Amino acid sequence: MKFLDHLEEWLIATLMALATIVVFIAVVHRYLSGLPIPGLQDWLIQLNSSWAQELTIYMFVWMAKFGAAYGVRTGIHVGVDVLVNRLNPAWRDKFIVFGLLSGALFTGIVGTLGARFCYELSHTTSTSEVLEMPMWIVYLAVPLGSYLMCFRFLQVTRDFLKTGHLPKHDHAHVEGLDPDHEDIAGAKI
Repeated sequence: MKFLDHLEEWLIATLMALATIVVFIAVVHRYLSGLPIPGLQDWLIQLNSSWAQELTIYMFVWMAKFGAAYGVRTGIHVGVDVLVNRLNPAWRDKFIVFGLLSGALFTGIVGTLGARFCYELSHTTSTSEVLEMPMWIVYLAVPLGSYLMCFRFLQVTRDFLKTGHLPKHDHAHVEGLDPDHEDIAGAKI
């Protein structure tokens, strides 16, 4: 499981970093190509960064699909559980398991429909407009991300049935920061 957890985190972070770099390059290209510096201006005008927007959109789609699975695993998804938390513990647990299994069923169905769509699309010549990338590769984010999210729902359900606890994100916690660590002024963080 650690490998899958790290792969998920690595993929999200890499896509986020690459999208930031691509957008930065496109913006620099757009604004520097208008400067009246003869050598730089000619070189920048020859560059074609029309692909940047399309690539960034595709990277954000992939990042969002895998980020949703990460959200299920870590408990950072927004949930409306006011009514569920007011139920007695027996009913509360049943509603939680029902909700988690419903999420698993939904994402499993979306993953299956997405896989079928990608399979059918792979037998066509459909490509993206600018990058000319096969569209089935772009849409592959739907089944892969949905199946991972389905797995995460099942994983959280199993852990909840074993321990009675759901993953909960602590907004005050900063990864890698020791809670007993003191800052420069000597105050506890």
